[in-house]
Formats: sequence, structure tokens, C-alpha cells
Amino acid sequence: MNTATQTATIPLIDRDTREPTMTSQFRQTSEREVQLGFFGRLGRNLAYCLASFFLGIPAFVAVVALFSLGVSTAIIYGGIFVLLGTLYAASFFATAERRLAAWSREPLPLHLYKTISAPGLRGVLLRLTDSLRWREAIHAVVAFPIRITVFCLALCWLVAGPGMLTAFFWKRFLPSDSQDIWDLIGFPVSLHGWLDAAVGLFFLLTLPAVLKGLASLQWLLARGLLSNQSAVWKAKATQLEASRNSAVAAEAGNLRRIERDIHDGPQQRLVRVSMDLKSAQRRLERGEAGAAELVAEALVQTQDTLNELRAISRGIAPPILVDRGLAAAIEAAAARTPILVSVQTEGLEEHRLPENVENTAYFLVTEALTNVAKHANARRATVEVRVLKTALAVSVRDNGDGGAHLGKGHGLAGLAERVEASGGVLTVDSSAKGTLIAANLPLP
Repeated sequence: MNTATQTATIPLIDRDTREPTMTSQFRQTSEREVQLGFFGRLGRNLAYCLASFFLGIPAFVAVVALFSLGVSTAIIYGGIFVLLGTLYAASFFATAERRLAAWSREPLPLHLYKTISAPGLRGVLLRLTDSLRWREAIHAVVAFPIRITVFCLALCWLVAGPGMLTAFFWKRFLPSDSQDIWDLIGFPVSLHGWLDAAVGLFFLLTLPAVLKGLASLQWLLARGLLSNQSAVWKAKATQLEASRNSAVAAEAGNLRRIERDIHDGPQQRLVRVSMDLKSAQRRLERGEAGAAELVAEALVQTQDTLNELRAISRGIAPPILVDRGLAAAIEAAAARTPILVSVQTEGLEEHRLPENVENTAYFLVTEALTNVAKHANARRATVEVRVLKTALAVSVRDNGDGGAHLGKGHGLAGLAERVEASGGVLTVDSSAKGTLIAANLPLP
């Protein structure tokens, strides 16, 4: 069975996350630390300090070896491809570092690689100009001595506390003529046990703070070299400008369509209604027959005009959406659909959503239901609208014949532009078993 899945999406953000502010990052980090608890935070910081060392060894060896080989063979051109392999190897280890940092502490800021569309050798050479990939290679080299230092300090601090606190037990198994640091300093033997306990207690009490500091050092180094927020924001601003231009063009097109449809349809019918009523009035004044037929025809034209106006106003927010909210408007739209439609909403009763989000969600549902009724040959459909933590999830599913796609010139293409203009993501999954149209609309 052939299944077509298409997505209209913002390429910079691969999860339902917009770039968080510093305040929201601090709040999320604090909430996460509370959820993990003391030992959870301690364990993750320790795991980060130790695991990064074992990640850094192959990263350092691979990047240094490949870079040396690539530079030494660049004169025969084969080294260019080796250097490209160096960058992709560094990106592989950088991805692992990002995931490890996100698991142990918090996600690193967003990053964006340079988009390369040139084919052949020129495309290879352009990939070598991606500054982020070179910074990832630098991170693999620069972070290695830091990882060694962090590993040694974390391991020493971890074993020193329990070791010194239990020195009273294991020192009795040492040779009688052995000396420890307290003998070298000159402290009497009677104080050795107390000094061992004091040092062990110091290491044990400072272990959480030391591990947190070492983990923060590695995280800050990764943040500085493995992210390029300025490029992300620049690309995002460019895309938002393009989305805004698309939205403006779409609205202008809708206005032209409404003007044309009103001129060609309801306006002409109203002119005929006016002429028929005037003719009926003259016949009534002269006592001629046929006035009733003209009035009946005028009533038919009036009803046709109302139907056309309803069809034209489909792209305009209805009063029920403004007055009663998104849930009531979707229920009304479902009731007007000629097939069985079930509506499931969650979180819409608590408060009203921003106007642009409600409008986009409403038009998504109505356009999808119109397509289902006209083209899908479906017997039933399901509409689901749920308020998530950072987005409004909207989906319309039917059991029709499928065939929906986001191709240019189709109704869903304009709907995708409207969703993108709101900063959202539209997906279409269509097969012989039915079609699913879904969107995530960001909430402020």
C-alpha cells in the first residue's frame, strides 16, 4: 500500500521548541533539578564527568588522525575528501556530546549547519567552509585535556571521601613501618584518625559542588563551540519574513477572490432581484398578471444569493468563533458537514487562545472538512484539538480514499502557508485507508 507523507515545516526547529529565553531556561533547569532530587543530580553530574572522558578519547583520536592525513594528502586532492570526513566525524561526536549534555544538565542552544545545494566538487569544497563543523572539530581537540582533568578530579573526589573515612580500618593492614602524609607533616599518631576523618568528610561534603562545577565547565565549553545562536536567529528571521510575506500575499489573494466572487455572483443576482421586484411592482400598479411569479423568482434569487454569500464567507472568521470561542465554532462547522464528524477538544474550556491561533485552527478544520466532504468519499471524520504545554495540536482524520497532498495549486498548499505564517507545522499523511491532516500551532 502506497502511503504519502508530506510536511510543511520550519526547518530551524526540529521539536516543539522555540529558542527559550534565559528566564525560561533557568526556570526549566530549576524544575528539573527539583524533579531529579539530590542523588539524581549527583549521579548525572558524575556520569557526565566520567562518560565525556570515554567519548573524548575516540573523538580526539579520529579528528587528529583524519585531519593530519587530510592536510598531508591535500596536495593530491584526495585529502579534501579526508578533511570532509574529518568534519563529519567531528559532527558525529558533537551530536553525542549534545545528547549527553542534554541528559545530564540541560539542552545546549540551537545550532544550524550551512545549507549546501551545489553538486559535485564545488559542493564538497563549500562544505569545508561550514564554520560550525570546524568548531566541532576544534571542540574534539580542545575539550580532550579538559575531559582528562575533569575525569581525574571527579574520580579522585569520589574515592577520597569514602577512602579517608574508612582509613581507620584499612590502615591496620599496612606494614608497621609505613608512613603517611601526617607523619611527614609531623602530627602525632593519636591525631591521625581524626585528621583522616576530617579530610574524608571534607571530600564527601564538597563532592556535589565539585561535580556540579566540573560538569558546568564541560557544558559551558560545549555551549561555546557546539552552538551558533546568531546564525540560527538570522536564518529564523529570514524565514519569518518569508512567512509574513506569504501570509500577506495569501490575504491579498483572498480579498481579490472575495471581491471577484461577490461581483460575479451575489451582486448580479441582487441586480436581477431588484429588476424583478420593480417589474412586479409595475404590474401590480397596472393590475396585470404575472406579479406573483416575479416575486417568487425574486425569492429564489434571494435564497441563491444567501447561499453564495455563505460560500464566499468561508474564509472569514464567523461570529460564533469571536463570541463563543474555538470549541463552539468547530462544533458548528462539524454540524454543517454532510458526513458524520466527531469532535474531541481538550483544554479549550479553561481560557481563550490568541486570536491568530484560533483563526488558523478554525480555518484548518473547516478547510479539511470541506476537502473530506468533496473529495475523500469518506463516511466519517474525527476532529481533535488539544492544548499542549507550548502548542495547540489540531488534527482531522477521515476514512476516505486518500490522495491528499501539499502540491502547489491545491487547497492544502494555501493552508500550509497559513499555518507556517503562524509559526506552526502542517503534516499530511494520506493513504488508501484515509487521510490525517495535523498541525502544531505555537502558543506564546
